[in-house]
Amino acid sequence: MTMDPLPNEPVVLIVDDDEVVRSSLDSLLRSVGMQARLFRSTSEFLQKPIPDAPCCLVLDVRLPGTSGLDFQTDLEKAGIRVPIVFITGYGDIPMTVKAMKAGAVEFLAKPFGDGEFLDAVRAAIQKDFRERAINKWVEKIKKGFLTLTPREKEVIVLVTSGLMNKQIAARLGVTEITVKVHRGNVMRKMGAKSLAELIRMSDALELKRESS
Repeated sequence: MTMDPLPNEPVVLIVDDDEVVRSSLDSLLRSVGMQARLFRSTSEFLQKPIPDAPCCLVLDVRLPGTSGLDFQTDLEKAGIRVPIVFITGYGDIPMTVKAMKAGAVEFLAKPFGDGEFLDAVRAAIQKDFRERAINKWVEKIKKGFLTLTPREKEVIVLVTSGLMNKQIAARLGVTEITVKVHRGNVMRKMGAKSLAELIRMSDALELKRESS
């Protein structure tokens, strides 16, 4: 029986209709201290929520019903972004190219070595870890942006567009001291320690730049 992973512990999601393959990969992962969840089909996979932890999907290309490649497309359309490691006994170059162009981390042809498989899984989990960290950072700065007053939102756009305090004051029809106060409030509420960091936040929020 496969145990559920501990909260935030990395987990490998394996979808393969071959019970022997599922069991073998599960044993290999457990031997190096990694947790796995096993699924016989894509439909069974969709019945469970994606773990709230760094994870990756090990996906067989040839499955009953929806193929692994089609399922990759379906996940993308549904906004479910989890790094995928494809495994197959019937791979070819066009299939590999299609999978990699669609964002797969690796495409392994059976039989593959234990080390090769583990390297691919670790790379996929590390990718998900990075993406989760970025998403968490973006959510944090979105919350900070929502606390800004309408005037402070104007100021952040002008500051990150490269305008000086004097130029911003003229643009908004206020004093330079008032701009400095608003700018200080923006830095504090956004948690930015420098202008460069504030610009990175602005880029992440996709704020429109103003010309000087």
